[in-house]
Amino acid sequence: QLVESGGGLVQPGGSLTLSCAASGFTLGHYAIGWFRQAPGKEREEISCISPSGARTNYGDSVKGRFTISRDNAKNTVYLQMNSLKPEDTAVYYCAREKVPFRLCIDFGTWGQGTQVTVSS
Repeated sequence: QLVESGGGLVQPGGSLTLSCAASGFTLGHYAIGWFRQAPGKEREEISCISPSGARTNYGDSVKGRFTISRDNAKNTVYLQMNSLKPEDTAVYYCAREKVPFRLCIDFGTWGQGTQVTVSS
């Protein structure tokens, strides 16, 4: 199970940190991705992190502004979001890679999502 938290309302230029708490499996065996979906738009993969945390990748829309990290001992993956823009408004989801130790190819377990709204 994955549970996201940390969403909310923030002004443009502000920051938020999202958390993805994992339970029921060994977090350190799986890559975790962050996705978002805005109203009327397709779901977008914005970042992914390898099981150990050694490898990360980012979508062009968030590169340089968002940072993904993980603490396997705390069973949590984070998404630090800086310099937020109105176009970052969306429901943010974390998801688990289907295959242990594979990097960010196909995701099979999803959280319920957390709303992020960037507005003045």
